[in-house]
Amino acid sequence: MEFNSASFLFAFLPLLLIVYHLIPGTRGKNACLICASLLFYAFGDLRYLPLLLGSVILHYAAGLLLMRPVRGKRVILAVCVTLDVASLLIFKLSGVLPLGVSFFTFQAISYVVDVYRDCENGSRSFFEVLQYITFFPQIVSGPLMKFSEIRPYFTCRTATAAQTASGLRRFTVGLAKKLLLSSAAAGLASAVFSLAPGTLDIRAAWLGAVCYSLQLYFDFSGYSDMAVGLGRLFGFALPENFRYPYCASSVTDFWRRWHISLSAWFRDYLYIPLGGNRKGKLRTVCNKLVVFFATGLWHGASLNFILWGLWHGAFSAFETCTGAAKKLQKRWYGHVYALLVAVLGFVIFRASSAAQTGQMFAAMFTGFRLTYESGAIFTHLIGAKELALLLLGCVLCTPVAPKLQLALTKRGIYEPASLFLTLALFALCVLAMASGSFQPFIYAQF
Repeated sequence: MEFNSASFLFAFLPLLLIVYHLIPGTRGKNACLICASLLFYAFGDLRYLPLLLGSVILHYAAGLLLMRPVRGKRVILAVCVTLDVASLLIFKLSGVLPLGVSFFTFQAISYVVDVYRDCENGSRSFFEVLQYITFFPQIVSGPLMKFSEIRPYFTCRTATAAQTASGLRRFTVGLAKKLLLSSAAAGLASAVFSLAPGTLDIRAAWLGAVCYSLQLYFDFSGYSDMAVGLGRLFGFALPENFRYPYCASSVTDFWRRWHISLSAWFRDYLYIPLGGNRKGKLRTVCNKLVVFFATGLWHGASLNFILWGLWHGAFSAFETCTGAAKKLQKRWYGHVYALLVAVLGFVIFRASSAAQTGQMFAAMFTGFRLTYESGAIFTHLIGAKELALLLLGCVLCTPVAPKLQLALTKRGIYEPASLFLTLALFALCVLAMASGSFQPFIYAQF
């Protein structure tokens, strides 16, 4: 079940909200959310529900052992994390990926590592660990959270009318990002990347690279917006996962803005344990390359993901050696540089092979011989609607929305304006669902 499916929007979510608010007490509401989360996962991939429950039992048991004053805690942690990493590698290499396996496994790893570091980070309640790992708004594609961050909500939370309104607005914005903006860019990106070698020219190559960058950003940030919105409906404050990454001034800054929760996970559980930046510049560079290699491998075991990770690792290492990240702050060419690295990196990410990556790069910088096949994309696939959505997407990659919200708030018309916009966006999304083909979230495959 996807957030952008009719079954979720018009059956699962409304029924859950009704039942949730009818049940008294936080414990009853927690039980309701646990059942809903397991049902949500079962609808998405029933075959792997035992795997999810097995992961919960394993990490709960490991947490109990790590909370006791016994010897061999490091061995317990090592065995548990080794099982996690080995299972992830097996799934990645086999190409058979259970729904959300990368995300719920990383949350589970963070749980046992944090308990190992401080037993106060653990819980003796199986149901708290179960709710943490299976919470349906974030189980498929995050954002990732530490147990200590979400635990307070298990005992005390409220979902006020203002929070509910804010959650519905945020959810609808994410839905519109996915169904309107990401989908518009997806068709053009697919058309470009499906062109035969020799038929790609500079126009189509740049169009495809930019469109895929827009598709991926609005797909994934749209999911994150929907997850944050859903969390608010039930009284949970999930963390922000994107902060206008295409406005970054360096690659270092880009990774402070893109998939923030994953970057924080690798920082806390890999980069810092490796030594971080505390053991000299050479060691820092090596640590960053290891982290970005692991980031690429987390997305998949294929060569394009690994190259994409090392691509960002190389530029991050360059900035570490030269101090370029600080020098580029508030420089216009820093933004151009970071955006170019990101767009070219997503070409590597999207390409089906290293050969196609090379063909795309060659066309982007030397493809001055215009071809009929590339021109046909502009002639037949880009109409007024597509052009308007692409331009709107480019504008919304900048922080224009918060500025508009602030201006409307100062004039005292934000609430009615946001209500009208939310209803209009939802209506457009329903029309898009009725007229278009279903497109799953990109990060659901990871």
